[in-house]
Amino acid sequence: MISISDLLNNSNGSETRSTISLTAIIDTALCVGAGGSSGSLADKPIVRTADGRLLIPASQLKGRLRHECEKLARGLGWAVCESPLAATMCPQRAGLPNEQEFHRREYGVTDEANPKSDRRPHCIICQLFGNPALPSHLLFEDLISSESPENLPPEVLRPGVTINRRRRTAEEKKLYLLETSPANIELKLAGKIQILPANSASLPIFANFDTSKALIIAALKHIKALGGSKSTGLGWLHWELEPNSISSDNEAWKALLPNSLKDGMPK
Repeated sequence: MISISDLLNNSNGSETRSTISLTAIIDTALCVGAGGSSGSLADKPIVRTADGRLLIPASQLKGRLRHECEKLARGLGWAVCESPLAATMCPQRAGLPNEQEFHRREYGVTDEANPKSDRRPHCIICQLFGNPALPSHLLFEDLISSESPENLPPEVLRPGVTINRRRRTAEEKKLYLLETSPANIELKLAGKIQILPANSASLPIFANFDTSKALIIAALKHIKALGGSKSTGLGWLHWELEPNSISSDNEAWKALLPNSLKDGMPK
């Protein structure tokens, strides 16, 4: 199994990176399916590592975290592109009605490989999570259970049936089985988010690590469930974070505000 921490420790670069260590504590039962897996009676077996440990894939965490960061950024008054389609993300933003709102000083991003190039506008979310033209400044690890499979109760097969939305009745011969983790055992899955360094020219808003941490920690607080069948009570969780907070008087919170809001804040 490849660990981001091992890759970073073995890299030749000497730049400092910042880390958020996080643990997801599952309050109900987890259902993160691995489509096409064999060796199970379930139509949707649960995903595991090579040694059988339960996990939440890094891609799922990153996608959900980006979505929550987008909602927070829009609520603060930032112009944000429309992911996940490349055509409506920065720098193209094809068809977005508020294109002029993206031409602001904080969105001017310089190509680190070519510092003399024009500063192309990338929204606050793309600066952190990346897009087809801009690499991400975040590296995500899978959230992996620390418990050995031998120490856990057996997984559970949960039956379900497909509902005909037009007739509002159960479809014939559409019974399926979901595999879930054991319920109500407060299963812990741990991982890390690595924040790569940036400067004020390449990423105007996130040159300070605390600014990135503030947005990420605030967004994590909004993620109450992960995986499938959340509406039926699966995948509900809470977080343990390190660091668990950014002090309220930290300048990072002010950096997340557009200038129009900063001007109205008390000095």
